Amino acid sequence: MWYWLVKYIFLGPILLVLGRPTIEGAEHIPSDGPAILASNHQAVMDSFYLPLRSPRRITFLAKSEYFTGTGLKGRFQRWFFSAVGQVPIDRTGADAAQDALNAGMKVLGDGKLLGIYPEGTRSPDGRLYKGKTGMARMALQSGVPVIPVAMIGTDKLNPIGSRFPRFAKIVIKVGEPIDFSRFNGMGGNRFVERAVTDEVMYKLMALSGQEYVDIYAATLKNKPAEAAAPAPAPAADRIPDTRAS
Repeated sequence: MWYWLVKYIFLGPILLVLGRPTIEGAEHIPSDGPAILASNHQAVMDSFYLPLRSPRRITFLAKSEYFTGTGLKGRFQRWFFSAVGQVPIDRTGADAAQDALNAGMKVLGDGKLLGIYPEGTRSPDGRLYKGKTGMARMALQSGVPVIPVAMIGTDKLNPIGSRFPRFAKIVIKVGEPIDFSRFNGMGGNRFVERAVTDEVMYKLMALSGQEYVDIYAATLKNKPAEAAAPAPAPAADRIPDTRAS
């Protein structure tokens, strides 16, 4: 109940005014059954605007810090993320990857839409970064389609470090579902998982128009400021098109 109240009554109207969001390709989101929505990630507001324009409810795997805060702010965050159906995962423990996989598989097993950011964290500079293979592992184990989603403009509305959102134009582009059934029985193969991940990132690059950087965003965030702007990858090193010919 809280999910729909937040979407249509409490928060949705404000977001509509701030971002004037439009969605292209909404027909690619299945009307029922499980699927993975794999999105680029430019701002916290990605997790608000995608559900706002999606015809179906989306469940995201949220970092556990949103559920463990203290004081008034912590209690509000815990209530809000729980109310809208987000699933907490601990990204720091030794079993973090397996815990995230189990949580995602539970969502898909319940026939729901699972929202995932393959980059693993927000882009630090608006470019598209190398995807992690956890999404591919879920897709291969569950057999569900992966639907690429490009969020455009959220970094202008909600820049990193900003305390309050700004007016901007948000565009959401939903690509055609990608069927990975050709890899049936090959789950757990790291080369196949990398190929699946790269294919999804290729689609995201085409949808979003972002420049691709062949390193993990988290790695760049951990570098000193003077090393935070690597040169673009040469054409030969950019993400390959792994689609079947």
